[in-house]
Amino acid sequence: MNIDARPRPPLRERGDRGRIVLVSNRVALPGETQTGGLAVALAAAMDDGPALWLGWSGRMASDARRPLESVRDGRLEYALLDLPADDFDAYYHGFANRVLWPLFHYRIDLVDYHREHHEAWLRVNRRFAEALAGQLRADDTVWIHDYHLIPLARCLRELGVSNRIGFFLHIPMPPPDVLHALPVHRDLLDALACHDLTGFQTRTDLDNYRHALRQHGIASRGHSGAFPIGIDVEALVSHARSEQAQRAERELRASLSGRRLAIGVDRLDYSKGLPERFRAFERHLESGAPSAGQLTYLQIAPPSRTRVPEYQDVRRELEGLAGHINGRHAKPEWTPIRYINDSFPQPVLAGFHRAAAVGLVTPLRDGMNLVAKEYLAAQAPQDPGVLVLSRFAGAAEELTEALIVNPHDLDAVAEAIDIAAGMPLRERQDRWHALMARLRGNDVGHWARHFLDTLRSGPRLRGGAGAITPAPPGPRVGALAGATPQ
Repeated sequence: MNIDARPRPPLRERGDRGRIVLVSNRVALPGETQTGGLAVALAAAMDDGPALWLGWSGRMASDARRPLESVRDGRLEYALLDLPADDFDAYYHGFANRVLWPLFHYRIDLVDYHREHHEAWLRVNRRFAEALAGQLRADDTVWIHDYHLIPLARCLRELGVSNRIGFFLHIPMPPPDVLHALPVHRDLLDALACHDLTGFQTRTDLDNYRHALRQHGIASRGHSGAFPIGIDVEALVSHARSEQAQRAERELRASLSGRRLAIGVDRLDYSKGLPERFRAFERHLESGAPSAGQLTYLQIAPPSRTRVPEYQDVRRELEGLAGHINGRHAKPEWTPIRYINDSFPQPVLAGFHRAAAVGLVTPLRDGMNLVAKEYLAAQAPQDPGVLVLSRFAGAAEELTEALIVNPHDLDAVAEAIDIAAGMPLRERQDRWHALMARLRGNDVGHWARHFLDTLRSGPRLRGGAGAITPAPPGPRVGALAGATPQ
């Protein structure tokens, strides 16, 4: 397969009407090193402009009347919103990340619901809506992203906004029996149903959403569909060929003393299955398999949400496991696990990925997991590595030529590591070519075009006077077969 870089087709043809207006909790400002899949994907998808991207500035403000800060980068304008200090902690750390995040990742045991946190979440969404309403033009198309801003469309409609509004959930959508653990689950579903188009990563997520709506007798006011997110494949290929990546690859290889590399790159989060992965690697070391003792495992895990107690717990657990495993299995010339809490620029990460014979992506639950795709895009065609992928990552629905594992089965993951390390070159190449063809067929540009084309061509809601007026009546959501094909 020829992997020479090709220009990506534009998201919009010249003459298309209106801007794309993105809204997310945070924005990816030019020049920033981004570790989150959302920021990287949206920055790559929106580089054609004209577009407006509104999100939190990262600053607290006691004065809600403070004007938006505007930053321009070519045809893309950023509108940065300060948030009330009194509400931010309850909105972000409280409801978004101690209720919605664990709940949507099937961790009911970690949900810490407080009514006042939910009320703050709603207030901050109203603040977003008030700020955005003042920026909108009549022909703008609004695209809201992720769980922080689920009520935003309803707030906009209450302010009389009649623009087309789409929403995309980047994390998993849990099944109804998990969602029901949330005391305000019906209100949350009603807010999701207020979009012209509600999008999910996988068919499973879409089915969970539609099932929940049916259970509660909520008729969706718009359409819903599955839109698996991609990456900017050619940008990743270019990064992997860059001088910076080549230097990072050379230096990392030189440090291995002839051993091969397994790599994991994950935000430090309990959903990523890192303790289970560390234990599985220890099982591999103890297995007596041909590759046992011949692999160095590099885990890069930038910290996040450091004020949330569960994240502090997982960091302590990983530090203890790394020390325990290295203490038992290290030799004077070799440390089995290299554990790093830091972020790296994309070209450096691409070099690290290219150096790795095995890519370990084994979350306990993940909406998509773009690292799996980035690992593949960074590989050398003549000698590609092998991806070991959790069946509970959304990417597993697409990347079927990877070695698919159950991350809870430590012995199976350990066996997959050995299979990956010993896989013959021809099989590695065949798997990689098939996977790369799929990545190119559904890159980040295709994802964005597919969602926006579907949003713009579907029925339109009409908002006003504090109520939702749906488009002409149609069948209930359970009958919307094929509304947006995957």
